[in-house]
Amino acid sequence: MIMHELVASRKSVRGYVPDLPVPHDTLERILDAGRLAPSAKNLQPWKFVLVSSPGMLSKIRTCYARDWFRQAPHVLIVTGDREAAWVRPSDGWNSLETDLAIAMDHLVLAAHAEGVGTCWISAFDPIMLREALGLKPTEEVFAITPLGFASPNAETRPKTRKPIEEVTAFL
Repeated sequence: MIMHELVASRKSVRGYVPDLPVPHDTLERILDAGRLAPSAKNLQPWKFVLVSSPGMLSKIRTCYARDWFRQAPHVLIVTGDREAAWVRPSDGWNSLETDLAIAMDHLVLAAHAEGVGTCWISAFDPIMLREALGLKPTEEVFAITPLGFASPNAETRPKTRKPIEEVTAFL
């Protein structure tokens, strides 16, 4: 699949086959795509937490109250350490969110290329996840996504985007 087709066809999946886990080698390729993402000064301030065990899944699934979220056989949690990220000397801007967004994008695109569904979620309970994962004070949960194969009746929404002329300037 060429990049443009991959990006154009990716959709958020809201419905998973609960009893069909993603093969381990597929999960490793997805995680490797995140690992290969660029980051400011190549500091790679991230950690990818893949939750697949039934006990931990039941614990963390309470962080986002949607039935379809609870169907996925895996949940991927992207975390980062603010102290490990690059800081711009001129004004103190920290690159953590940018670095983690790039890594998350690599992860969801790699999953789509593998035929694995995702749904980038930011509306989770960060305090609950922080405690469940035992994060250090400098570590933050950035985003989460279920990982799994889309159920035949998964909710889909048409992809709508602004026209290119509205979001682009040629100077």
